[in-house]
Amino acid sequence: MTMAQEEKPYVSPEADEEVDTLEDSGCSLILYNDDVHTFDYVIKALVDICRHTEEQAEQCAVLVHCHGSCVVKQGSYTDLLPMHQALLDKELTSEVKE
Repeated sequence: MTMAQEEKPYVSPEADEEVDTLEDSGCSLILYNDDVHTFDYVIKALVDICRHTEEQAEQCAVLVHCHGSCVVKQGSYTDLLPMHQALLDKELTSEVKE
């Protein structure tokens, strides 16, 4: 079969909903490194605020420490803004970027 003769793959209606969700999820919550807070403090904040598992939070904390920053959550601006504010309330440095 040539490319012109190939059939288009079936796309379920649920797949269209997933695309809409992904398009609405174009923002990232970024956590930055500091020399003040302990790993345990950052891990607990990520578990409590971003609903990470312990393992996810540990991995993010290591990435922040080694690379200076890490995307800790992706989603819509509306969903990420309260998490950003909660991290700031814990004196952690973060931002929401598109």
